[in-house]
Amino acid sequence: MTGYRPSPSEKPPVPLERQTRLRRPLSPPEALLWTKVRNRQLAGLKFRRQHPLGPYIADFYCAAAKLVVELDGQQHGREEHRGHDARRDAWLREQEVYVLRFSVSAFMKNIDGTLARIRDVAQSRIGSFESKNE
Repeated sequence: MTGYRPSPSEKPPVPLERQTRLRRPLSPPEALLWTKVRNRQLAGLKFRRQHPLGPYIADFYCAAAKLVVELDGQQHGREEHRGHDARRDAWLREQEVYVLRFSVSAFMKNIDGTLARIRDVAQSRIGSFESKNE
């Protein structure tokens, strides 16, 4: 992963065998989002699905923008999931990875708006990286 530097106290990355086991079939909304972002269809941005980042697996990841996109189902509203999501997001922020979360219902109600937000955030982040390097 571009720019990824584990801290000394970090949990080890997800082992390959576990990555394979954790890879699950996409839900219908995730499959729909994947059809919209795969093969650089969204503004030429390359996305990976179910991509390992340290001890976590992101639904969708754009390395050039250091951007994770998560589609959250109903289970993410439960208290135990909110705590896990908060710890995960904090760890990703430490790695300078930005997390965009969308509820499945919001995504399904406004697919084009969701895609525009993903595109805008990714392009903004890529632009800020490029200006830092100049």
